[in-house]
Amino acid sequence: MRDDSAHSGGHDVSRAMYRWRAFSYDLQLAPYEFIRHHAVQRLQLQPGQRVFDLGCGTGMSLDLLRQAVGEQGHVIAVDQCPEMIALARSRVSQAGWTNVELVCAAVEDAPLPDAADAAFFHLVHDILQSPQAVAHVLRHLKPGARLAATGLKWTAPWLAPWNALVGLFAAQSISNFDGLAAPWQPLVDHGAELQVETVLMGTLYVASGTVPPIRQPRSSHALHAVDDGAARPAANAYRA
Repeated sequence: MRDDSAHSGGHDVSRAMYRWRAFSYDLQLAPYEFIRHHAVQRLQLQPGQRVFDLGCGTGMSLDLLRQAVGEQGHVIAVDQCPEMIALARSRVSQAGWTNVELVCAAVEDAPLPDAADAAFFHLVHDILQSPQAVAHVLRHLKPGARLAATGLKWTAPWLAPWNALVGLFAAQSISNFDGLAAPWQPLVDHGAELQVETVLMGTLYVASGTVPPIRQPRSSHALHAVDDGAARPAANAYRA
């Protein structure tokens, strides 16, 4: 059964957190641009496709996504914070983009079109940890649609100083720390086939892959590679 009081409370905390960050948000996220660019590449978008940008914030990903899908494609961007959406709307208006739709709503309540080709979860831990949000998004994707998710994660226990930094930065952007060891796991639990790459001593990740051709929840064996030691060399190649 859905706990609406806890559900609503989490949204209130998140909205308040991002309300005060809205006008400095672009500057705060600038160091993570290499992750954003790599994750959009991992979506393998094609001209004419439809992509969701979940938790779009001020719209920093919109230009990359719309370039990838072209003028015939469509970007649907969702964020629950009115201050963030207002800045995203200003960005869209100033650029004159006509194929970007902005929705101010919690992801699980957003009116999403059916049969989208891809979903982008960039630095949106709380959305990934919401069963309602994840299920709602996946219901509106085509079988075999592409996924890309990014964010902070706990690294190895013996790297305590790095985990302290993760905790410090996460406290400014997420409402709870549940799932921070493997934030992509809810997607895997819904059957997604993912590859995970990490950088910065395993504290940042990009998880990318596809939803299954036939929707059937599966266990974590659907995760092909989650190995910080193996993933770092590949990740360093895209960071350069």
